[in-house]
Amino acid sequence: MILKDKVAVIYGATGSVGTAVSIKFASEGATVILVARDKTKLENLSQKVSSGGGNCYYYTVDAMEGKEVEEHLKLVKERFSKIDISLNLIGVNDVQGKPLSEISLSDFMSPIEAAMQTQFVTAIAAAKIMSGQNSGVILMLTAQASKIPYINTGGFGIACAAMEALARQIAKEFGATGVRTICLRSSGSPDAAGVDEVFTIHATNEGISRQEFEEKFAQRTMLKRLPVLNEVANTAAIMASDYSSAITATIVNLTCGEIAD
Repeated sequence: MILKDKVAVIYGATGSVGTAVSIKFASEGATVILVARDKTKLENLSQKVSSGGGNCYYYTVDAMEGKEVEEHLKLVKERFSKIDISLNLIGVNDVQGKPLSEISLSDFMSPIEAAMQTQFVTAIAAAKIMSGQNSGVILMLTAQASKIPYINTGGFGIACAAMEALARQIAKEFGATGVRTICLRSSGSPDAAGVDEVFTIHATNEGISRQEFEEKFAQRTMLKRLPVLNEVANTAAIMASDYSSAITATIVNLTCGEIAD
């Protein structure tokens, strides 16, 4: 088990990606701290993780609120003695399906502001604790839109690019204290609820079916398919493990070859 004895905090744990990663981390030996705002969803996920033999605890925390996040991490540190992994997967309320000329400034800025606020809040709070331990990994999830411009995606791609820039900056500032920062850049997992919703919006705009849109999208990749949730979770586990101890300030390519690095 590559994450044995690790303590991992996962924000937005009850979403599609969060659920997959939580289960994977627990199966690899980590104690998983599930964080979200909906207690009922947290309870359901906790039961799912525990039923598979995983070790997990859950807390309701608003990952946009700095004081709330800091107080929660302090409790986690006191209870488990350390925090090895921090991964923020909360949604950023992006508005898609319209060109920039037809959306408001508020809708454009919403995902950028949300991503920067929550990622800064959670990553810096974790980095402060990790730097005192001389070890720790901060993970973020972005999308290929950070590098490839797409029409009708509003501020989503800009938000992803900003997250990647933030990750590099944190890696530079905290690297000397043993803190690693890595972004997982995906082309979108078609088996994730949020991606399915976005694909449906764009398919409708193009006058094709949801499945036709996915197939068209997949043809842009070298593998002629898109990364599924399990592949994202597997990669997150590897990057969070000691097998990747020399990797930081890196964008891990999970685009199935849509982007060639």
